[in-house]
Amino acid sequence: MDSLINAAARALATGDVLGALTHVALREDPPALALRGIAMAQLGEHARARELLRRAARDFGTHESLARARCVVAEAEVALAMRELGGTPKALTAAAATLDEHGDSGNALWARLILVRRTLLLGRLDEAASLLAEIDAGGVPPVLAAVASLAGAELALRTLDTAGARAALDQASAAAGRARVGALIAEVREAFAALERPAARRLHDGHEQPLRLDEVESLLESGALVIDGCRHGAKAGADWVPLARRPVLFNLLRALGEAWPGDLERRRLIAHAFRTRDPDDSHRVRLRVEMGRLRALLAPMADVVATAEGFALRPRGGRSVVVLAPPIDGAEASLLALLSDGAAWSTSALAIALGESQRTVQRALAELEQGGRARSLGRGRSQRWLSPPLTGFTTILMLTAAV
Repeated sequence: MDSLINAAARALATGDVLGALTHVALREDPPALALRGIAMAQLGEHARARELLRRAARDFGTHESLARARCVVAEAEVALAMRELGGTPKALTAAAATLDEHGDSGNALWARLILVRRTLLLGRLDEAASLLAEIDAGGVPPVLAAVASLAGAELALRTLDTAGARAALDQASAAAGRARVGALIAEVREAFAALERPAARRLHDGHEQPLRLDEVESLLESGALVIDGCRHGAKAGADWVPLARRPVLFNLLRALGEAWPGDLERRRLIAHAFRTRDPDDSHRVRLRVEMGRLRALLAPMADVVATAEGFALRPRGGRSVVVLAPPIDGAEASLLALLSDGAAWSTSALAIALGESQRTVQRALAELEQGGRARSLGRGRSQRWLSPPLTGFTTILMLTAAV
């Protein structure tokens, strides 16, 4: 590695993108192309970055497997930043193995962290926990230690372990301070701020109360019957009844929970469950059937009893009832939650993350755009979606071993 390449690599490792470009901006050799690609990625020019990284990978000879593997890792993070989540991570896993074989443990760890972050974005928490458990972040450079701790904090947040998330963020903050990378320090601060933002709303008697994540965790551990509109299910103590795939039953349960300790008349229940304002006898029959199904599912934690006017929820063991709703309600809440990270998402990536068809996601995005809650960039296959205001996404790439 010549002196200019080495200087550019060190500048990128500390976040000095412009300083790195002054060393390699006019060069066309493969190492310079790779470093320019990383610099463009850190500046947010992801399409140009991917083009440069692919050129560098092609120009490296077949005997330069280490350099090619580093290009694969860098391109994988560019794809992550562009929210292109399709395909399989086989190339990234193979690149990590190649880096390990050549003794480049730092970049091999980075490749595995990219895989963890991709898995977290897709909501595969068990898989992400397994991958993270295999990573040993001891004795690694501060940048890697900070990113590993951030991944651990995100996993803890998604599993409602706020104490674990705070501990991981404390470690990330200390490591980011040692690394002295401004973008990484800002990302840790943003993660701390997320702990103080409303994570859900408590609904009762027509009123709303915003709750932080630690308050949601306390409610779930309180033993109350919690009707969770964020994860679409019911929880009481150790019992959990998932209803994400049974929307009619969940709508009925939520309506009964909001009416607790009173009952709710049949006409209003039919409106909640079947979205009709003019019920007939068939709706009333269907309501009885769905109530029977709900009663069977809730048997360990509550009774659903018929009253003169309609139905009522009666928790077992003298429990109280708590109804939680997302901070943003409506059919587009999940979309807005994904867009809120500030990154530019493709329609296909959103469909993969939500488990919906691409056409369904396109219709929802069009409605959000009309309401000013989302905006698009580009056209056709290059179109990307953002949630205004754009908050930014920290992309830190390490290609060379000079860090």
